[in-house]
Amino acid sequence: MDQKSGADPVPYRVGIGTDVHRLVEGRRLVLGGIEIPHSHGLLGHSDADVVLHAVADALLGAAGLPDIGELFPDSDARYKNSDSRMLMGDVVQLVADAGYRVGNVDVCIHADAPKISTHKVRMKESIATLLGIGVDCVNIKGKTSEGVGPHDAIFCTAVVLLVRT
Repeated sequence: MDQKSGADPVPYRVGIGTDVHRLVEGRRLVLGGIEIPHSHGLLGHSDADVVLHAVADALLGAAGLPDIGELFPDSDARYKNSDSRMLMGDVVQLVADAGYRVGNVDVCIHADAPKISTHKVRMKESIATLLGIGVDCVNIKGKTSEGVGPHDAIFCTAVVLLVRT
């Protein structure tokens, strides 16, 4: 922040977000705002969409705002089984109110199963729509643990670029 005017002289800000949830039977699997057919889903207070949660925290971090755990605590019954797409709408509005728009987002999903490659296009379209950006501004990569990481969870990291409006 410029001490005299209070204006942020930096036209860009970068944020990183991460999330992890355990895979369990009896839950649907939602990643990047889309439902993916799989034998297990992610355990969490909301729909446990690790992709949207990581993207949301990256957006909030870049804008200098509280994280999703503070804004949408799992101790609040209003968010029980909530759709992360709705939470993302609130996050995008907070980022806009802070004076930013999304430039691009890069996502890395660590999962042994299901294979991410067959769902990338739909996830990119979903995320682009939620963020109000072009599909070409969303990148998604799928990685496996190569036998050394957790096999009973899905972990996601997201990096975003915000542009001052």
